[in-house]
Amino acid sequence: MRTLKDVPVGERVTVTAVRGSGAVRRRIMDMGITRGTRIYVRNCAPLGDPIELVVRGYSLTIRRSDAAMVAVEGTRLTTHT
Repeated sequence: MRTLKDVPVGERVTVTAVRGSGAVRRRIMDMGITRGTRIYVRNCAPLGDPIELVVRGYSLTIRRSDAAMVAVEGTRLTTHT
């Protein structure tokens, strides 16, 4: 299963599930990352952590460990949004 941490910069994906439990899962969902949400991976820090995303029209950065809990599907884009 593909997760958000595996998505390269420039790709738009759709969230299929949010894994994990308890406070971490709730925090991810409170940031607007819920099933069916479209996410654009805008950038990644030089050492790979954190990842900058565009979620519901706003910029968000999350840790790779949190991104690993988000299952996604999608295709690569050729233009920047």
